[in-house]
Order: sequence, then C-alpha cells, then structure tokens
Amino acid sequence: MGIDFTNYADGLRAALRQAPHVILVGEIRDRETLEIAMQAAETGHLVLSTMHTTDAGQTIGRAVGMFPPEDENYIRLRLSDTLKWVVSQRLLPKIGGGRIVATEVMRKNLRIRDLIINGETAEKTFYDVIETSQAVGMHTFDQSIIELYKQGLITEETAVAFASRKSTVTREIDRMKAQRGEKTTDIEGLKIDTEYEKRLKRGL
Repeated sequence: MGIDFTNYADGLRAALRQAPHVILVGEIRDRETLEIAMQAAETGHLVLSTMHTTDAGQTIGRAVGMFPPEDENYIRLRLSDTLKWVVSQRLLPKIGGGRIVATEVMRKNLRIRDLIINGETAEKTFYDVIETSQAVGMHTFDQSIIELYKQGLITEETAVAFASRKSTVTREIDRMKAQRGEKTTDIEGLKIDTEYEKRLKRGL
C-alpha cells in the first residue's frame, strides 16, 4: 500500500481485476471493505477474512451494523447468499502452561440463512441453532470448552470463565463430575429444621 495502491479498498478492487480464485482480506473493519468483499464473493471468488467479534452470531450483527438501518434488509439478504462459514476462536489458559484454542463453527444452512435474513428472536438464536447442529459440522464455544475440560486440558474455573453461557457449561461439568463420583458442591450438612414451625408458634 502506498506504491501499488493508495488505500485498502482500492487494493481490493484492483485484486478483482487480476482474475484470482481466492482472495484473502486481512481484516474487515469498515463498510467499504465489507462491500467489496461481498462483491467478490458474489462474482464467484472464494473470500477469506477476519473480523473482531466474540462469536459467530455477533459476526453477523457487526456486518449488518456497518450499514445504515434503511439498508439492513438488503444487506441481510446479500449476506445470506454469500456467507458460507464463520469460525471463531478463543485462546484459553492450558493446564501445565501455554494456551489452547476453543472454537465455534457456524456453516450456512436453511436455518442459519433464515436467521441472517430475519434476525434473532428470544425463541431462536444463532447459538441455539449451532448447538443443535453438530451433525452438520457446527459447534458452539461452550461445546468446544466442555470437550477441552473433559480431556483434562483446562480447569473448571477456566471453562466457566470463557463460556458463552456459564450456566450451560457449569451444568455439564457438574454432570461429568457426578458420573465420576466427585462432589459437585461445597455445601454440606444441610437438613430439614423440623422444629421450625413449633418455634414459630411459640414466638421464638
């Protein structure tokens, strides 16, 4: 940049004139870059890129949010046609030192396409669809994190800290610990106070 082209968007436009099969866009961080990347995908190029988001669902929201509200329906339709996969990653502290990657994978199918076009609802989210679509190659961050914990690669504290839905991961970890005969809570010595009602009647 600065020699062959003056800015990122112009360089991407120039790349389209070279008849490439694959285009790697280092990072999409503005509307103009996303627009050109979608144009390239629409003309049959395989476009690979990165975007700074927390998960697959937020990636869609970030892309749509780069355009004005009046263009939202149009952009959602274009995204639903061009987007094929979203792969997200988080680096977690590993037992013994270093880090290990947890991933979330979303691929476009009819259910995902419907969510891209119409948006999420309280009853139907990207997370929910991904979570129930392991048979077609998808998985959530939480499913990846649970698998890392199951393999003994991360601690329980790390698993919960990096989870998307902490209650889901906690519940699954408790289930695995129960199967191994381990304690799932530190609360002990609870018992029913059978004398409470009698004391209440006596005004104690």
